[in-house]
Amino acid sequence: MTRPVTQGGAAVRDAVIEALGRVLDPELDEPITDLGFVTACDIGASGGVRVRLRLPTYFCAPNFVFLMVADARDAVMGVPGVSEVEVVVEDHFAADDINAGVAEGRGFVDTFGHLAASELDQLRADFLRKAVLVATHRACQPLLDAGCSVGELAAKRLGEAHRGAEAERLRDRRMQLGLPAGANSPLVVDPVTGDPISGEAMGRHLGRARLTRVSVEANGEICRNLLRDRYGETLVSIGRRRISATGDTGCVAVAGGHSEN
Repeated sequence: MTRPVTQGGAAVRDAVIEALGRVLDPELDEPITDLGFVTACDIGASGGVRVRLRLPTYFCAPNFVFLMVADARDAVMGVPGVSEVEVVVEDHFAADDINAGVAEGRGFVDTFGHLAASELDQLRADFLRKAVLVATHRACQPLLDAGCSVGELAAKRLGEAHRGAEAERLRDRRMQLGLPAGANSPLVVDPVTGDPISGEAMGRHLGRARLTRVSVEANGEICRNLLRDRYGETLVSIGRRRISATGDTGCVAVAGGHSEN
């Protein structure tokens, strides 16, 4: 049965879980906690933290996994009261290489040598651009539902998007890419150049954004099902987290899924 964290204090525990909640699957643009990649988080009295990650398949793409393990380690290291961090992924074909590389502070190329074509900055940027497309469609849909025409979206400003998580997500992803993200910036921009999309090109751009959204959301659902099938978990909702009711030895188990890529 899953146990609450008792070591390290509730404040540190909550801060660590919150930090992990800001670590995203680079492809799905969802928190690894919500997806279920965090299976346990053990916090010692001296502030040492050990995080265990798991994925829906044994063959999930190692570059994606490397990003998540490294991002999780960096996120937890920034929590006040944490003295040291170990993040490990389990049940993955490249787990030993990834865990050792991240623990030693090596990059992806240094970790995988000739098997790695390059570092992962470009991959991260490519997925951020996909995230911008997805968030753009989600931000535009309420305006379209309210009667705004596709062509009229070209005149809309980012500040006119309905307030909420999706509008904030759109602003954040655009800021990360260095794209215009102020309230007076165009609502719809090219995710590569940041140029506004013209009225005549808007329909084609929104079509691309919708297809990207459908693909990402379908992939996310497939991932959740794969993880559930792999580990046979029964999920119960606790607050904003999906917590495993059948965790093994972890203090905190958060269940969900990931895709095979």
